[in-house]
Amino acid sequence: MLFSDILATLPSTDHLSAIELSNQDKLIARIENKPGSAGSVRVYHALFQEFGEINHAAANKGLEIYAEHTKDAIAFPGKHPNIDRLLEITTAASPADAELSLVVKLIPA
Repeated sequence: MLFSDILATLPSTDHLSAIELSNQDKLIARIENKPGSAGSVRVYHALFQEFGEINHAAANKGLEIYAEHTKDAIAFPGKHPNIDRLLEITTAASPADAELSLVVKLIPA
């Protein structure tokens, strides 16, 4: 299944202007709900709804959702930072590594 097909099944994020990801009170990333990153907002929002945070299990599912873009991110590190972040979590030495779990903050529109 292609990313665009999977994306169409995810909940709407029209009510959000952005998603912030933090680790131990340190802001790691802010993903704006705008063209070019709106798909990632939908992915991270769906993962947050299911898992409550971006942990090892959420990151694995996120990589499945990104579908063909995950392969591209592996081949070209740095090209897809929102996927690279999930890859970093999934390749951690221990899935229980608390430092690699990200807290999600939803920023209303």
